[in-house]
Amino acid sequence: MTMGVALNARDADNEIDATVALAREAAGAGLRSAWFGQRFGVDSPALAGIVGREVPGLQVGTSAVPVFGRHPLLVSSQAQTAQAATHGRYHLGLALGARHLVEGGFGIPFERPIARLREFLTALRQLTETGSADFHGELLTATTPIPARVPGAAGGVPLLVAAMGPQALRVSGELADGILPYLAGPRALSEHIVPAVTRAAEEAGRPAPRIVALVNGVVTDDVDAVRQRVAEQLAFYEKIPSYVRAIQLSGGRQAIDVAVIGDEKAVAAEVRRYRDAGATEVVFAGTEVAGEAARRRTWALLGELAG
Repeated sequence: MTMGVALNARDADNEIDATVALAREAAGAGLRSAWFGQRFGVDSPALAGIVGREVPGLQVGTSAVPVFGRHPLLVSSQAQTAQAATHGRYHLGLALGARHLVEGGFGIPFERPIARLREFLTALRQLTETGSADFHGELLTATTPIPARVPGAAGGVPLLVAAMGPQALRVSGELADGILPYLAGPRALSEHIVPAVTRAAEEAGRPAPRIVALVNGVVTDDVDAVRQRVAEQLAFYEKIPSYVRAIQLSGGRQAIDVAVIGDEKAVAAEVRRYRDAGATEVVFAGTEVAGEAARRRTWALLGELAG
């Protein structure tokens, strides 16, 4: 099992420069991958391409680019460019997104999300693997009157989906290379998520899917204070049904209930629980919440576990 970290430099004077510096530090600590969220600010595939080019050997990925408000042709161009820039170390994570962000930000209806995901993945797979597409669906059309191949990205791009619900897991197992569950604890993974996506992949004749578990985690001795801070940051997700369901399936009531906060021994034990639940990779997010010393302490432990 490999270990990675989600990088967050949104408060820096220059987010790109600061993220590259963090990525170098993460690689130096022994972490194997760096992941970047997609909001309304920095373009995460571009950032991943820059970081991967600047930090040789580090795997880079996006977690995750919403399919609403985007088109497979454009996302394919972004992904292939990042893949060529990193010489095969880029991983594209996709997501359905949240209704209030899609409708409030893009002004488009959040309708038929599973059908859109299926069509998006089908077209995107054609584009990233062959550089061309001839897809005509109910919701999307993607054709290539001129080539869409990016030289240097001939190996394709791993496609992962931030899927946790039954329908999204079924589509991801059939059409993607793996999933990026977030706020899903070991219980939800082992009893619901991993069996569902694995079964869908088997029925589609695809390899066993990657399970890249994103976990909010910090190594600290000041557990109560850090838990309070993390709880405040994660409260946003308690308004989104898919995350609420994942938290409940994990045995929790709030997002903080699936966070991993404690000393090295406690955090290492939780990482092992994720491994035993079926995670092939574990990526820690929010490691900066308790300050630089706690972040470095967290990364040092994750680097040891990655070894």
